[in-house]
Amino acid sequence: MADRSRDPEALEREIERARAELARTIDVLADRVNPRNVAQRGADRLKEEAGQVARTVQAMIAPPGEDGEPGEVDRRLVYGAVGVGVALTVLVVWRRKRRR
Repeated sequence: MADRSRDPEALEREIERARAELARTIDVLADRVNPRNVAQRGADRLKEEAGQVARTVQAMIAPPGEDGEPGEVDRRLVYGAVGVGVALTVLVVWRRKRRR
């Protein structure tokens, strides 16, 4: 910093700006670690991944149509298989946490 005398009012404004920025940063961090928000992000990610798994399973088991794209498969079968996989994953994670 240069050796220059600073206006007290300018210093006060700078301090207030720094306080406001710090308050915004704290609000963002509090929102990021809020258990409800963390759980919602996890649930959203799980839904997205389950959808991707369902599309992959459907592509693997569906006979190809005339255009080479996967044909129709009973969606209940696909969603049931994905549901069983998710349930088993949740069970394994839950048991591991209980052991700690």
